[in-house]
Amino acid sequence: MKSRVIIGTRGSRLALAQTKLVVDLLSQIHSIEFVLKEVTTSADKNPDAPLYEIGGEGVFVKELEIQLLSGGIDMAVHSLKDLPVDLPQGLLIGAVISRGDPLDAFVSSRYESLDELPPRGKLGTSSPRRIAQLRSLRPDLEFIPVRGNIETRLAKMESLGLDGIILAAAGLERLGLAHLIRERIPFEICMPAPGQGALAIEVRRDDPALLGIVASLDDPMARAATTAERSFLKTLGGGCHAPIGAFGYVENGELTLQGVLASPNGRDILRGKIKGRMEEREKLGQRLAKELLECGGVNILKGLGKIQRR
Repeated sequence: MKSRVIIGTRGSRLALAQTKLVVDLLSQIHSIEFVLKEVTTSADKNPDAPLYEIGGEGVFVKELEIQLLSGGIDMAVHSLKDLPVDLPQGLLIGAVISRGDPLDAFVSSRYESLDELPPRGKLGTSSPRRIAQLRSLRPDLEFIPVRGNIETRLAKMESLGLDGIILAAAGLERLGLAHLIRERIPFEICMPAPGQGALAIEVRRDDPALLGIVASLDDPMARAATTAERSFLKTLGGGCHAPIGAFGYVENGELTLQGVLASPNGRDILRGKIKGRMEEREKLGQRLAKELLECGGVNILKGLGKIQRR
């Protein structure tokens, strides 16, 4: 049994808060010394650059995974939505922790809801998924790119004179900032990113001792739901920056999965829903994705590919 475990994390306030949450949970179960090691990722080095300019998928986790594979850290804590659907060979998700609020949140110092935003209001978000869905609701709005950690985006809301910004509700809650939320945006308006609100612990496949340690935190229902969501994303062939959303939940042993695929301008939006057994989670994600592809999703993805190649 290991007596000391090094946990890798990004250095943002949110990442540290999430990792300390994991440490607290593990410490309640295991008599082990857990040591945090901060790792700077590509996204941290380029806080203002669009994600597609600095590598797209994996920019929040790549350096952590390099540390994992080299033995520099024993495990890494991630926001699950940041993890690409295909992990490097030799790594796996050892645990998915009980999920926080999966919804997107509207934050504003001027307005109480999206409906209150004035014509041509300025809304801050860099997420193609959020922009596409919210454009469908409010095509008049002007979407302003805002990147960086939560504190940076809150500051930009004021410095850029924005009418509001969109953030993940779970992140605000974990930082003790839930009081800033003016509206939790319903799934029908803005489907969250696959894995949103969930924390994942990534470990090496060949380390059975660590696998046993982190398995104590695995939530079977959160694991099933997020696996279905990630299967949906993978089948569509979209990365974490495509206009694709999904959310699953388990009730009485039955898994319900909802998904959305949108064109970047929000004019075309396909939504679907499927139910099945928890054990079918990957197949459910695949089936829902194929249903949307057959209903016009192929054309949406073709259009998206043309935009991304420009």
